[in-house]
Amino acid sequence: ALALGDIGQWFPPSDPAWKGADSRQFVQAAMAQVHERGLVVINADLTVLAEAPKLAPHRDAIRGVVADLLGVDMDAVGLKATTTEKLGFLGRGEGIGAAAIVLLGEHQ
Repeated sequence: ALALGDIGQWFPPSDPAWKGADSRQFVQAAMAQVHERGLVVINADLTVLAEAPKLAPHRDAIRGVVADLLGVDMDAVGLKATTTEKLGFLGRGEGIGAAAIVLLGEHQ
């Protein structure tokens, strides 16, 4: 939402410092950029593409962690999970895909 480049520019995969890093660090760094610009998160919509594991049993826990990281109520975090119906590398269980859309607004 801030047009600051992609995650690989901020946390290069070639840098061993980021191997196995806790993904919360990436969100915290992004939130620092948001706050530096006088903005806040209004809401977030997250989609996970995976054959397994099933996220339903963990949905509210994940939403709670994300809400805490973004500084919003859990009601402002949507989380959907879907599969690729066994198509492609995601369908073969060789990876997991994710997408996030975040609405930012001015700090009141």
